[in-house]
Amino acid sequence: MFMSTALLHRRISVLDLAKNWFVSFFGNLAGSLFFMAIITGYGGVFEETEIYRQAAVTLAVQKAQTPHWHQIFLRGIGANWLVCLAVFLSISSRDIASKIIAIWFPTATFVALAFDHVVANMFIIPQGIWCGAPFGAGYYIWKSMIPTLLGNIVGGGLFVGAAYWYLYLTGEVGVSVGFDTGSLATAMEAGGPMRKSPTEKKRDAQHQNGGTIVGVDPEEEQQEQRQLPQSGSQMMSAIGRELSDDSPYAKTHAERVKLGKGESPDEKV
Repeated sequence: MFMSTALLHRRISVLDLAKNWFVSFFGNLAGSLFFMAIITGYGGVFEETEIYRQAAVTLAVQKAQTPHWHQIFLRGIGANWLVCLAVFLSISSRDIASKIIAIWFPTATFVALAFDHVVANMFIIPQGIWCGAPFGAGYYIWKSMIPTLLGNIVGGGLFVGAAYWYLYLTGEVGVSVGFDTGSLATAMEAGGPMRKSPTEKKRDAQHQNGGTIVGVDPEEEQQEQRQLPQSGSQMMSAIGRELSDDSPYAKTHAERVKLGKGESPDEKV
């Protein structure tokens, strides 16, 4: 989703996309196989209980052997469509509770419908092969990994990344992205999750002045400790400044044309 959107918006090249997908794919494959073989395989998780071994084999057969190639491809589209939708909804949320709720519903739907995600299958199907599934690695690669991967690319890159790029970013100029949010001390003073409470600031000030810490209300201090840090911050990153209300980047293409603020020659679409 992210890389497809960046490619369509001309922020990365096709080579950048290929390198990112290559490293991500084989990195996930290595991690999944390591966990499967070392932790659950040689760790003997399924050896002592036959019902667990049979369940692993049955799940692998249902994922790779029972459905047709095109069915796995279509399930892969639905899987990454929902997964990327969960990510998109999480990014759109501001507080932690909203992010959790936004992620939960699409992910639960994807699992309940038994859709195929290539990374999830990198553990599930090799685990079934380890436990005695009636097919090998070559069959898994052709019958499950390839159609699932292609379906995930279509579901995440086309149905989410390209769709939302078309809806929100077509006609928009290239926005310079930066993450210069200042020093840690500045961030703690400004606010956000790392901000200091009034009691902590009072303690620091009195400690620096060499004085005795006085005037701290125990009940007030306990109340501050019970409060969760806010997800918002008074600080604004570079991209936040670019998208602020008084920035030309925050206006749509039609609004810029109406206001006579056309794109400069060096701006990217």
